[in-house]
Amino acid sequence: MNETCIPVIAIDGPSASGKGTVAALVAKELGFHYLDSGAIYRVTALAAQYAGIALDNEATLAELAGKLDVSFDHGEIWLDGKKVGEAVRTEESGNAASKIAALPELRQALLAFQRSFRKAPGLVADGRDMGSVVFPDATLKIFLTASAEVRAERRYKQLMEKGIHANLSRILQDLQQRDARDSARSVAPLQKCADASLLDTDTLTIAAAVTEVLDRYRDSVLQASRI
Repeated sequence: MNETCIPVIAIDGPSASGKGTVAALVAKELGFHYLDSGAIYRVTALAAQYAGIALDNEATLAELAGKLDVSFDHGEIWLDGKKVGEAVRTEESGNAASKIAALPELRQALLAFQRSFRKAPGLVADGRDMGSVVFPDATLKIFLTASAEVRAERRYKQLMEKGIHANLSRILQDLQQRDARDSARSVAPLQKCADASLLDTDTLTIAAAVTEVLDRYRDSVLQASRI
């Protein structure tokens, strides 16, 4: 099958907006593959940490990214044959990923790897630049967001439920700093594409957000069939 014929749902948005959970559930509902692009940057940051590479060493990080042995299987993440799911989900890992994601050489090195996830019958991809850079021809582009306060509260509850000590005000501060960093970077900044539809989840449950994405996808497929 021609790669461009494989449908892609691109879901972009700020950290802790719920896009990963929504994207994974949409992929499961449709029987599509799923790409968590944020996890790729988190794994890269973790691999750099293991290798003793500074997070501002752009050339070496790009070289490392080109040799990554990463796989995703049933919700688990593997790096060099070892499970690293818990390690890449920490707040520290998220902040490290946001820092290296601002490096142009690294983003370019990971571009082909991300596009390799586009396989039949379809793909749901979430991140910051899925619709703008990685899959500009996506069938449906969603910009899923929520206020920083709502996102901080959600992240706080998630951590507490896992028995992880958390500070709500610190989480809010970290999210605001990450938003500013992601929006201001020179390459593939966090922003809503002109052809993306906005989905504000401040007052939506995960189930309602999933339903909304599925409805919009089916509408887009229906409209395309009429062209």
